[in-house]
Amino acid sequence: MSGQENSVSKNLANLKAKAEDEPIASFLDMRLLELSEGYARVAMKLKPEYINFNGMVFGGIIMSLADQAFAYGTNSVISPNVASQFNIHFVATAGVDDELIAECRVVRVGRRVCISEMTVTNQNGKLIAKATGTTIPLVQNQV
Repeated sequence: MSGQENSVSKNLANLKAKAEDEPIASFLDMRLLELSEGYARVAMKLKPEYINFNGMVFGGIIMSLADQAFAYGTNSVISPNVASQFNIHFVATAGVDDELIAECRVVRVGRRVCISEMTVTNQNGKLIAKATGTTIPLVQNQV
């Protein structure tokens, strides 16, 4: 295994370990399903408590799931980094009994920015939301 591959493997293992104790993920019952270099998949079962005054799932819940996948995906290539931009389009409503799955794919890795695309679907593959995001590394160490 090369030094680069070893560094990536260590970073992925570190992120997976952090996922088990992360407060916001625990609070919202998010689960990291898959993590590889530049890719993350996270799931969350919706609850009646996530319904807003219009009787629909609160958009912030959907955005939180997309953001969680975004964080794992981007930190798998450059860590640590922080979001500087996040844009989401809600395409369809989610039902209170749905399980949502967010996927992040990093599309551009640079020394100064990292750009990603996220999708949120339900358990049947119905597209719920699409998002894009940009992160800025806190250090100039690329994994």
